[in-house]
Amino acid sequence: MLVDSHCHLDFPGLAENIDQVIESMEEAGVGLAVCIGVSLERMPALMSLVEDRGNLFATVGVHPEQKDCLEPDEETLLRLASHPKVIGIGETGLDYHWHPEQPEWQRERFRTHIRAAKRSAKPLVIHMRNASEDTLRIMEEEGAGEAGGVMHCFTESLDTARKALDLGFHISFSGIVTFRNAREIKEVAKAMPLERILVETDSPYLAPEPHRGKPNQPAYVRHVAEEIARLKGIGLEEVARATTENFCRLFKVSPQ
Repeated sequence: MLVDSHCHLDFPGLAENIDQVIESMEEAGVGLAVCIGVSLERMPALMSLVEDRGNLFATVGVHPEQKDCLEPDEETLLRLASHPKVIGIGETGLDYHWHPEQPEWQRERFRTHIRAAKRSAKPLVIHMRNASEDTLRIMEEEGAGEAGGVMHCFTESLDTARKALDLGFHISFSGIVTFRNAREIKEVAKAMPLERILVETDSPYLAPEPHRGKPNQPAYVRHVAEEIARLKGIGLEEVARATTENFCRLFKVSPQ
């Protein structure tokens, strides 16, 4: 069994075809998927997708790209995280690509999520883009390792990956690792210990080869796992078993 540790099934193109998406997911041997929260406004729709589906879970958070939105506080995050289908805090972190002015409100929001994760004892889902130094600094200052979590859709250097591991975090690879020109990410995947790797799609974005340029879906996480297996010179079954065990241990979920 495989797990898609990060997708957005409430987004257009997936939400209205959810039954077909889940059927394709199951046919591909993907037993679980996590629908990631990106705003407080979207949480009701997100929860309606996962609440009665045993193979879907959710997280709660406000994405660092979101600017004109409801701002989260610790108590709101804790209240929403108390739902049994909510297994993590995020997507949170820093994004200096879309916000090159490096705003302080992004850093404060990130700190709020880390504090809520520690209080709820649920792991963090961290987005990091063009902001590795500040992301790691804030994680260390706030004691993010107490909650643990995952660096989602990892695209940074091997040195950054190792520093995240030292803080107690997992590294998650998306369809980017299958791209022919993604040499640095392939090297990171080869170097990471298998017991600290997760796989994801980030659906509907970043479809892997051979579906690049098309809408992504959880069924395609199999291609990510296949590429990691190829890079490491091991079988797909070993990658599937390890990444599923890693996910279930980190997010305290029983395997299906």
